[in-house]
Amino acid sequence: QVQLVESGGGLVQPGGSLRLSCAASGSIRIINTMGWYRQAPGKQRELVASIARSDYTNYADSVKGRFTISRDNAKNMVYLQMNSLRPEDTAVYYCNAGIWVATPSLRYLEVWGQGTLVTVSL
Repeated sequence: QVQLVESGGGLVQPGGSLRLSCAASGSIRIINTMGWYRQAPGKQRELVASIARSDYTNYADSVKGRFTISRDNAKNMVYLQMNSLRPEDTAVYYCNAGIWVATPSLRYLEVWGQGTLVTVSL
């Protein structure tokens, strides 16, 4: 069993900052690309940022210059530092990862976390 658990969401005022964390656990052999997605009410889930194992990063245009994704391969964790938050950043944020698992046999899984709510409001 492999799972991703997010933390760090909450209520923040416009212009404020939050840091999301996501921890992967289970029978992990190696984690490839990790990413953060978000889904606002009435909208489709969208990619916010992703980071390859090589640390190559990719960002949605709407968050470039404000959000920073990073990872700690030793701890199987990915982070999203969100600065200059706007009301339109309000959404449930989901962690995603492509993971090679070791048991019961070597196989590749795409895993999602349960989501953490970020609300940007006065």
